[in-house]
Amino acid sequence: MISEGLALVAVGVAIGLAGAFAGARMLRTFLFDLTPSDPVTYAAIIVVLGVTAVLAGRVPGLRASRVDPVIALRAE
Repeated sequence: MISEGLALVAVGVAIGLAGAFAGARMLRTFLFDLTPSDPVTYAAIIVVLGVTAVLAGRVPGLRASRVDPVIALRAE
């Protein structure tokens, strides 16, 4: 579950970075004390998204691993 979530995050980050670079150039006048391609800001956002994706995949994964497969199959 975690790897599927991280794959989606990787695709989203790639698309988002392209959009962010394009948008930052248009909004250059509104960026105070930042360059349009500030690597620290982009890295921080990528780390936050990655940690969020791991936690979002881990919680249901742990919950699903606690259920006995035989009981889960009989319920359906």
